Amino acid sequence: MSVPLSRDAAWSLLTEWVQSPSLRRHCRCVELAMTAAARERGLDDAEVELWAVTGLLHDMDYERHPDMDAPDGHPRTALRVLEELDAPPELVRGIASHADFLGVSRDSDLEKTLFAVDELSGFVVAVAAVRPEGLRGMTAKSVKKKLKTPAFAAAVSRDDIREGAAALGVELDDHIRFVIGALEPHAAELELEGDAGS
Repeated sequence: MSVPLSRDAAWSLLTEWVQSPSLRRHCRCVELAMTAAARERGLDDAEVELWAVTGLLHDMDYERHPDMDAPDGHPRTALRVLEELDAPPELVRGIASHADFLGVSRDSDLEKTLFAVDELSGFVVAVAAVRPEGLRGMTAKSVKKKLKTPAFAAAVSRDDIREGAAALGVELDDHIRFVIGALEPHAAELELEGDAGS
């Protein structure tokens, strides 16, 4: 029988597996977006924590196993470790589903949301990093302008961002605003306050 994975236990697991400050920040950003999405849906505390922990751990093995084509490549190692910990199957399947190449369909709201906020969170952070104001006062318009610049944060899949919003049945502008809104209150923690934080 699976057991809930507390947020504290998940953070300990993440910091054991991930040393890179930027990857830790990305995982934290996805956690924040997942938490906000769960709360927006009116889920209970246990479900909110499940969504949060899924976001926090979705890339936990990427630093050690970045080769996605390898038998133990991301996220296969994470899935194995989490299964060994008897983590909830919804969490394991959610992380599996965010990797298109594993062929796991995204059926639940959790699965669709993780995919939708993952790449976009990374992109919003990239935009904040080059703005004097950081996350403060960021608009969907400024994010969309950067999305149209292929050379900017080139590793971020624009198709995934668009597909993620569409799968949730929301307009891209609204989805961008939602993710900004989830991250902006945590600008100081995320070191994305811009000049105000220096």
